Amino acid sequence: MPLKEPDWWYNSDALQQARLLGPLGYIYGRVAAHRLKFAQPYTSIIPVICVGNFTAGGTGKTPLTILLAEHLRAIGERPALLTRGYGGSVRGPHLVNPTTDNALRTGDEALLLARRAPTIVSPNRAAGARFIESIRHNTPTVIVMDDGLQNPSIAKMLRIAVVDARRGIGNGQVIPAGPLRAPLIDQLDVADAIIINAGPMQTVGEPIISDHLIQIFERARFSGPILRGGIVPRTNLDDLKGKSVLAFAGIGHPERFFDTLRLGGVDVAEAVSFKDHHFFDAGDAERLLIRAKAIGAQLVTTEKDHVRLLSYEDQRGELATLAIPLDIKMSLPDADMSILADLVDQAIKPDDLIADQLRRFEP
Repeated sequence: MPLKEPDWWYNSDALQQARLLGPLGYIYGRVAAHRLKFAQPYTSIIPVICVGNFTAGGTGKTPLTILLAEHLRAIGERPALLTRGYGGSVRGPHLVNPTTDNALRTGDEALLLARRAPTIVSPNRAAGARFIESIRHNTPTVIVMDDGLQNPSIAKMLRIAVVDARRGIGNGQVIPAGPLRAPLIDQLDVADAIIINAGPMQTVGEPIISDHLIQIFERARFSGPILRGGIVPRTNLDDLKGKSVLAFAGIGHPERFFDTLRLGGVDVAEAVSFKDHHFFDAGDAERLLIRAKAIGAQLVTTEKDHVRLLSYEDQRGELATLAIPLDIKMSLPDADMSILADLVDQAIKPDDLIADQLRRFEP
């Protein structure tokens, strides 16, 4: 089950809970740090780029993974996306078929990724990399790993951490005393770059990032680039303007989705939040359908929630038919995107790897 994030993780005044759980957080953090430091990872013959985060919960990893896949394809590479398939039943390695697979089988994020590039579900990341290496038709030339910054089982040529600009690192404590997956200093050691996700922003404009958050990483002596990004809709919102909308979302930070609609000029009459990766039951769908009809509102949801609803033929299938999915993307200013592109280029075409690790596959 997805972890329910306590509000006090992000409340600097809520010190009592953090103090009580501090010893458990210390133990969890030491185990995580030891795992990161002393693992013996598998080194794939295909370069691996990893997108992860320092904290539990959603930060924008999947939009960045998609952005990287699109960039790699634009420069002539053949990316394959590797994910654990959270919430799905398949153990893999499994090549996701976006036509015949559903979210119950592969998880929602895997289906979302498979619409953009070949996607492999494998909780065992090393096994997933070997599976990708074995593909002989249009063999991928780059692996992009969605999540796994703290997974030391596979060597990465580029490690990017995505940070939510609003929530940052919360109270700075480790799970369960705070949102960090391991002590920050240990996680910074396994990150090559940080992208701070400002969340929803205007299609034309610059992401606004607090200097305080940047200073946290600088004070911790992080030497890599700290880049800025934000979320903008791919979907044309013009058709929703002038309509009353009932928006619902079961993602890591639902308010980001609602704000994206509002910034796009959409009248959000009601906003309904569910926990991250929420698998809707028929009752959830029925209530949303009834409420939307009662207030005369158009149903709108995230693309991730929409692919979960498509797994069913009851009221959830009806909800999927009536709800408009909002497709979003991550956007970086030109200067930051140029830095990211240089990092990617260095990762996939390094000068210091032995010959068999530089092997490029022909179609």
